[in-house]
Amino acid sequence: MLGKKILIGVGGGIAAYKICELVSTLFKAGAEVRVILTDFAQEFITPLTLATLARHQAYTDKDFWQPSYNRPLHIDLGEWAEILVIAPLTANTLAKLAHGMADNLLTNTVLASNCPILLAPAMNTEMWQQLSVQRNWQQLLTDKRYHGMETGYGLLACDRVGAGRMAEPEEIFNHARSLLYTKGQQDLFGKRVLISAGGTQEYLDPVRFIGNPSTGKMGLALAQAALHRGAIVTLVHAPVSGEIPLGVKAIAVVSADEMRQVMLNNFADADITIMAAAVADVKPANYSSEKLPKKSLPQSLPLELVSDIVAELGRLKQPHQRLIGFAAQTGDIVTPALQKLQTKNLDAIAANPIDLPNSGFGSDSNLAIFIDANRQVKIPACSKLQLAHHLYDFIRTLF
Repeated sequence: MLGKKILIGVGGGIAAYKICELVSTLFKAGAEVRVILTDFAQEFITPLTLATLARHQAYTDKDFWQPSYNRPLHIDLGEWAEILVIAPLTANTLAKLAHGMADNLLTNTVLASNCPILLAPAMNTEMWQQLSVQRNWQQLLTDKRYHGMETGYGLLACDRVGAGRMAEPEEIFNHARSLLYTKGQQDLFGKRVLISAGGTQEYLDPVRFIGNPSTGKMGLALAQAALHRGAIVTLVHAPVSGEIPLGVKAIAVVSADEMRQVMLNNFADADITIMAAAVADVKPANYSSEKLPKKSLPQSLPLELVSDIVAELGRLKQPHQRLIGFAAQTGDIVTPALQKLQTKNLDAIAANPIDLPNSGFGSDSNLAIFIDANRQVKIPACSKLQLAHHLYDFIRTLF
């Protein structure tokens, strides 16, 4: 984000208050932020608030209609921005954009720009579901400049429970990061991507299990990146730390056996499958449906192997499919990854260390070596979202 030029357009909806967090987060990440407020947006939040958080003047229509001694303001802003985020996107602004109308600073700036535009709609459920609104939405998304975010489901300000909630600031922030990386290219458009995430839990009784420290953050980042690049994403996840991205089909599981069954059920439809989950290797041989008293715990715990999911998928893989594994290792990470690549019929594998700073379980960053039959590509420490994008760049070369 350092030095990236991001323009935020704020529409007139109650969700405008959330933009404070977004602007603050972008500034703290090192971005240069400019903000445009529509007249109706100022009924909910003041230009002073956003100017303070952005450390730069926030623009309104009053600025648009003032004499300019240099170049017109909307031209300057449109050419300055690397991406433009409109949030909340109201039904009114949506209709204007869909029909190429420009009657205020924000809509004029949109037409004067060439950068990718990220749209985060927010409105009452009935408004959002109106045929005319959905028609405008679908029409706008036919323009490759526009990247639409799903609306959330929940309690709205009107007390209605339903669709229409604006995406949360963290989701908008991450989608903006993706757009800056891809320059708005949706090179996975229409591809079906199946991802596993999280650490499976193998229970001895209702309260004790064999598990691992995986938080699922890498799998969630892979789901986000694929979604942002236009893919149809299915995420099969054991317990994870983090929100499931809006627009992702998520299937929750707990044990390795449950994950195996769901992965097998969905594998045939996938173009790309990424096994990022930390799947258990063993499970207790015996399960008690009631909590075992401490005195009844076995002195030695009989174990049995669980199914090798990625190897089973490798045997089922068709020529048009690509199967990617992950190998979390200590010490030498390349040798075991190469062995896994060859024995499990993988197209590629991401080997990542779990014994180095800023990598592995629970970290917000990661580093890896991507390996296929002919190459080894080292990716230095970066955010897990950025690593996910590097991996999709690598996977694209496999087709």
